[in-house]
Amino acid sequence: MRLLRDSYSPTTISRVALVNAIANGLIVVTGGLVRLTGSGLGCPTWPRCTDESFVATPELAGHGVIEFGNRLLTFVLAAAAVAAVVVVWRSPRRDLRTLALLTFLGIPAQAALGGVTVLTGLNPWTVAAHFLVSAVLVALATTLWLRSRETGVGRPLLRRPFVLLVNGIAAATAAVLLLGTVVTGSGPHSGDLPDDPGAAPVRMGFDPELVSQLHADVVFLLLGLTIALLVALHATDSPGRVRRATRDLLIVQLAQGVVGYVQYFTDLPIALVLVHMLGAVLVTAYTARLVWAVRGPASDLPLTASTEPAAVTH
Repeated sequence: MRLLRDSYSPTTISRVALVNAIANGLIVVTGGLVRLTGSGLGCPTWPRCTDESFVATPELAGHGVIEFGNRLLTFVLAAAAVAAVVVVWRSPRRDLRTLALLTFLGIPAQAALGGVTVLTGLNPWTVAAHFLVSAVLVALATTLWLRSRETGVGRPLLRRPFVLLVNGIAAATAAVLLLGTVVTGSGPHSGDLPDDPGAAPVRMGFDPELVSQLHADVVFLLLGLTIALLVALHATDSPGRVRRATRDLLIVQLAQGVVGYVQYFTDLPIALVLVHMLGAVLVTAYTARLVWAVRGPASDLPLTASTEPAAVTH
């Protein structure tokens, strides 16, 4: 079998890692679609869809199909993760093994957490944990893909103050994602359509306006840190890969912020909320890219007086 050959080319490893990263991001979006269409309990139990069937039955109608379809994507994701582990393990790239293994191990953990989420009736806290674990997997899978495109881990390309600022951006991004789940858990989209239309869905219990404001405040902090890093990088003639990663991240952050504000002031329409979830995936991936970019080959360092070749004299 081609999958079990003795060794794989860097191109094959990179392609498999890319598929793995895309699959991890895609399942976040489809999971959001499940919640926003009220299909979170379309399959009312787990691991079966119903007590009698592993698949969606006609009685469950569209919501059952949507939820069951999302569950099927877990197998696609698992296949991509297994393929990534196989091609990495059968290559000389030992530095990629931990990333590939962590990405794979996250799949059964996510499946179990998804089961707990269903069995607890879409408890907003487990829904939040389900998303946050997905965000971690997106970051790991993105880093695996980016690292697979280079020959090794590389050397530090930035001085310590810049690295600390990058770490601060990563921490602020994590805080934004965490608060985003609190905003979601306090908002109207519970993920299920209750049998009693007059019944209030189970939510976290926080004031939606207050947590939304706190979420926005941390977003502004994140934007400030990213802008500060970009200005500092250009002022010090830092490596182009880091400048590009910072610039692209800022663009994604700004776009995500615009979507967030529009959805808030238009009463959270489903389409915009879904776009916002896609934006969260992109922010996570581009933040992972920035963290990855601070290490690389020496050839990425800009030429300075100390690194330029000496002039030939006659």
